[in-house]
Amino acid sequence: TAYLAVVIAACSLNFQRALPLFVVTVIAVFFICWDFLIAKYEDRIAAFFSHGDRYLKKQWFWLKWVLCAALIITIICWLILDTTKRGSRQLISFGGLVMYVLLMLIFSKYPTRVAWRPVFSGIGMQFILGILILRTKVGFDVFNWLGIQIQTFLEYSDTGAKFVFGDKYTDHFFAFKVLPIVIFFSTVMSMLYHIGFMQWLIGKVGWVMYAFMGTTPVESLVAAGNIFVGQTESPLLVRPYLPYITKSELHAVMTAGFSTIAGSVLGAYISFGVSPSHLLTASVMSAPASLAASKLFWPETEKPLVTLRSGIKMAKSESKNLLEAASQGASTSIGLVANIAVNVISFLSLLSFLDSALSWVGNLFDYPQLTFENICAYIFMPFSFMMGVDWEDSFIVGGLLGYKTFFNEFLAYERLSKLIQNRENGGSMYINGVKQYMTVRSEVIATYALCGFANFGSLGLVIGGLSSIAPSKKKEIADSAFRAMIAGTAACFMTACVAGMLTVPGMEVPCHILLGNASNSTDFPANSTELLKCCQHLFASSNHSEIFPGGNYSLNSWKVCCRILGQPAFHCT
Repeated sequence: TAYLAVVIAACSLNFQRALPLFVVTVIAVFFICWDFLIAKYEDRIAAFFSHGDRYLKKQWFWLKWVLCAALIITIICWLILDTTKRGSRQLISFGGLVMYVLLMLIFSKYPTRVAWRPVFSGIGMQFILGILILRTKVGFDVFNWLGIQIQTFLEYSDTGAKFVFGDKYTDHFFAFKVLPIVIFFSTVMSMLYHIGFMQWLIGKVGWVMYAFMGTTPVESLVAAGNIFVGQTESPLLVRPYLPYITKSELHAVMTAGFSTIAGSVLGAYISFGVSPSHLLTASVMSAPASLAASKLFWPETEKPLVTLRSGIKMAKSESKNLLEAASQGASTSIGLVANIAVNVISFLSLLSFLDSALSWVGNLFDYPQLTFENICAYIFMPFSFMMGVDWEDSFIVGGLLGYKTFFNEFLAYERLSKLIQNRENGGSMYINGVKQYMTVRSEVIATYALCGFANFGSLGLVIGGLSSIAPSKKKEIADSAFRAMIAGTAACFMTACVAGMLTVPGMEVPCHILLGNASNSTDFPANSTELLKCCQHLFASSNHSEIFPGGNYSLNSWKVCCRILGQPAFHCT
């Protein structure tokens, strides 16, 4: 009563100012009523929908083919319309998605036993989420707002870091700025677990995937949990059921861990300068992608023992009160922080040695610029190009994928953040023939492709962590872990392909960057609405006494606009 009185008072004083509080209250009331009705009238609701459920089961054989055909026709029509409006680059991303699905099918454990419902519905969920977030203004604004709020929230960790390490703590950016964020986030997550909010949220997301994709409750809950927590923490949600899961379910549990990142390190990547809205979107989209990839790479051949009828329940917090939960969260993060720090130190040192050794070998053949990044770039270049990355940027993104796969995503995101900073600072795109930054589109696709724990370092972590939780499954874990890592990598690549199909540069890119990208691209659509607006603004704001454009606009930008608008005389001659 007191809370509702506060909400009403705040709304009556200034509704615009109290709008976030009002929205949160409405959502909370809706779900409280929903949970109450489901708990009390679940049998009646099930009986009410039972006739429709029986009818669907009878007609499902032909209905599923109709739905698949409708989905394929819709995607083809959408691609044709989108290509005419925005150019042909989206087609490359679509081709990449098809390519990864075919590769997963070819190398599947049981290619003839694949159940296509989880695969198509998982990719469909990716598209729906992607369209809502990347193509609608409301969805984009909501996730952008969430990203800003998370970034603001994580900055409160600076207070503790400043007190412990002094005013000049940012001089040692990684140790005293990035790692305290991990500690702060781990503390908050532990508190949310104690009050039961995380279990409730994961349960709701898991139920959506279970109902939509037809995956088992264990797989769905773990995949949902991996959006928020790490690959060794999420299996703890279903710890009592792990000894009874099938090989395919175990593979799905590990794949979900490899294809997503934990909320604690998400804050660290945001502090690097990587887009928080895209990181959030990637974390959400990769959850259904992980189940789709897993069920394609290792189809279910056994009968699952753990179902909703068996009354699955998630583990509860062991702390006795909120303060103990906060303390436990901070203490638990010690191992994570130490693990991150020692891995970064060791991998960077190892990378420096490898680059030096490879340069020495390359020098014997008059190629001293041979490095580990160059080798990885050549290996992963085709994969990055098929995601929709511009051809001139695919070499750089290939190197980032190599860092992520053979070392860890921390190194890859740190390298990506430098490329983003170089673009934002401006300057020459090439120095001594080496490209210094990428287009925004390539940065966005790289952000999605790198958003996962699929690397050889995590392989040992998962085998050790899961074996300690479920000792009876130790042999099966060791046998399927490498396949799960490959499936997790493919899931990240599939998410990047969907992002490449749906990313609209104009929604977040300043005009001078958008025009610069258009001048460097061979197939940029001349009828792009964003380009037309930018060109009209450029011509309208120009001073007729000036011969050459000033400010952020280059001469190439003017040439692009002259080609698009066909402006006569003064501006273009």
